[in-house]
Amino acid sequence: MTDKIDQSAEDVGDKVLAEGVDEEPIESNRRLFDGRAYLVMAGLSALYAAFHMVALNGVSISAWTGITIPFLPQFPMETWNFRIAHIAGALALGFLLFSAHIFHATGAPHRETRVVSILALLLLVPAFVSGATAISFVHLIHSGTLPQMGGLTTWAAFPGTEIYENEVWWFGVPLLIATFGAIVAGWLERRGRERFAASDVVLAVCAMVVATYFIAIYDTAARNSVGTTFVPIGVAFAATAGSAMILELTRRVAGLALVIITAVFLIYTFTAHLLPGILAVQSAYTWQRFFGHVYSDAGILGPTTAVSSTYIILFIIFAAFLQASKVGDYFVNFAFAAAGRARGGPAKVAIFASGLMGMINGTSAGNVVATGSLTIPLMKRVGYEKKTAGAVEAAASTGGQIMPPIMGAGAFIMAEITGIPYQDIAIAAIIPAVLYFVSIYFMVDFEAAKLGMRGMRDDELPNFKDMVARVYLFVPIIILIAALFMGYSVIRAGTLATVSAAVVSWFTPHRMGLRSIIKAFELAGVMSIQIIAVCACAGIIVGVISLTGVGARFSSLLLDLAAASQLLALFFAMCIAILLGMGMPTTAAYAVAASVVAPGLVQLGIPTLTAHFFVFYFAVLSAITPPVALASYAAAGISGANPMATSVTSFKFGLAAFIVPFMFFYNSAILMDGDAIDIMRAGGTAIVGVFLLSSGVQGWFLGKVAASYLRLGLAASALLMIEGGLWTDLAGLSVAAAVFAVQRLVQPKPGDGIPVRGAD
Repeated sequence: MTDKIDQSAEDVGDKVLAEGVDEEPIESNRRLFDGRAYLVMAGLSALYAAFHMVALNGVSISAWTGITIPFLPQFPMETWNFRIAHIAGALALGFLLFSAHIFHATGAPHRETRVVSILALLLLVPAFVSGATAISFVHLIHSGTLPQMGGLTTWAAFPGTEIYENEVWWFGVPLLIATFGAIVAGWLERRGRERFAASDVVLAVCAMVVATYFIAIYDTAARNSVGTTFVPIGVAFAATAGSAMILELTRRVAGLALVIITAVFLIYTFTAHLLPGILAVQSAYTWQRFFGHVYSDAGILGPTTAVSSTYIILFIIFAAFLQASKVGDYFVNFAFAAAGRARGGPAKVAIFASGLMGMINGTSAGNVVATGSLTIPLMKRVGYEKKTAGAVEAAASTGGQIMPPIMGAGAFIMAEITGIPYQDIAIAAIIPAVLYFVSIYFMVDFEAAKLGMRGMRDDELPNFKDMVARVYLFVPIIILIAALFMGYSVIRAGTLATVSAAVVSWFTPHRMGLRSIIKAFELAGVMSIQIIAVCACAGIIVGVISLTGVGARFSSLLLDLAAASQLLALFFAMCIAILLGMGMPTTAAYAVAASVVAPGLVQLGIPTLTAHFFVFYFAVLSAITPPVALASYAAAGISGANPMATSVTSFKFGLAAFIVPFMFFYNSAILMDGDAIDIMRAGGTAIVGVFLLSSGVQGWFLGKVAASYLRLGLAASALLMIEGGLWTDLAGLSVAAAVFAVQRLVQPKPGDGIPVRGAD
């Protein structure tokens, strides 16, 4: 492959075949049940995912059979109730599956803290007391004895009333004791990895209690008091417990970064009246008012949960079905067969394979772990440095978030927030996605050219004819795209694609029967927990922003900056979007940035779609932006390189992509806004600009290493092509032509500078 390859590596002639690249990694704190415990958790996970598939498609057992089964929800469910059940199920599953601490390596001894477990079990007493009280509220509301107002049952939970006393002493206080006691006990309790922890069982019960109370109370007129000082005290208690559980589960499944950022926003809520400038509010917020506001459609039950409970979980189910039919393996093998022969082949395979996988699984770091376990060692084998191999995979996996038609999950949140049809967003994303992956491809290709790499041998790669013969495995993706553009809803299109994934599997060795389908639903239930927790946690931040109005004040700051320079305002918006995204999953990063930054950009006169795409793009790129770059850190763990060095290198590989949002700000044709000629010209000149910028960054231009001053000229020519105007494009091409002429006629050496005479 290159002169740097070990002879032993070159002698290896085994074919590279991907197996299990789309399987979810087992986290170090996930419990591994067996026997009856496994059957219980597998059944609950499958039931949770299947519940969403049934609910989203409006299937009603009673409507079909005429038989009414007690305690089953009626479909379609009321929106708030559906979201409450969605979060509660994820919390219960999450606490039972993910421990509060990391387990030792397999086979290592572990100690059990029986005293802590016994004390944690005692917390079931206040949890059941609170639950029994919530059920009594349900019976009271449906008894017909309470007054009616405007067709809704009233809930007179005012100080001095019996309902108020019950909400405080028999519901709220026991619930907080059980919740916070179980969270603390979870930090201390140690149980075998194959066993349930008592503290986690208590938290699962508390999650159900919170859901029971909210569903009951939000069915009364009390729902109209949410966000005011008249909100029932029980809502504040339940919201406090629910928020605490969301934060704890987020810590377990996504790390501390998002939890810390959320904590900062919560602290800000109760100290904003003490702060100066744009951060100040007129009067302090009480505990009851804030937590009576946050568990509503202005916060936790708002856009982020709306999307996670519909589009996101639907496409997680789709991904689980693809995984069960081994389509992910086929994607990677197809990419190897198609691109493995090119110079630096494994790096180019990483671009294609990670793009395909990343748009489905919706997490940059997760995609790095899935496909990077195969591509990163192969990149090292053909001569890439450790940090470069990790950086390429991180940059490629990150790009999957902006690859239509699925685009991870952020596009669905964008559709929910902006009201723009999802199909329009997917179409607008085509050219930006192409520009992103083209820029990464150029970077990788120029790096391979400088190092003198060649492609992998035929005997190392899957047979291309065999891959073409199985091209029918792309059918689920094709059906998804076709259904969307035929006018089907996203829910219906996703359902059809999921069903087609099962049907396609019948033509493979991995034929999906009833057992495999149940297994796919089980996988979907487990895979959904992280993204649901993250979306709910982001909803807390959205609730803070909506209550305090800090987003509007940031918008006014952007307007003030725009008065001096619109470019400065955009740069400031970029920095905020990246800063908010550091350490956060893309979905949460975009949701928060869309609340803080996007409204200000819209007020500047920027079209809504352009403003949100600008923010979304940079929220995605935060995964490869130092100093906190989740995708790069995940790649460094596989490559064995220094995490910071890997993140800096991935930032360099994605540098051209940082220019793309400014391109579609200056030229909306890149977002498919305009006639065909304008769109084609904008796309063509943008690709040329990305090529020139990649050449300048890598120092490789048209087959030769470029001198330092020529690299500056290439960068200048690329920047001239950002605006998309005819004269700036011609100026950029002229500078590029001048660089080419100097390189061919003068032939400067790579380290040469511009000679300066008379400087002394």
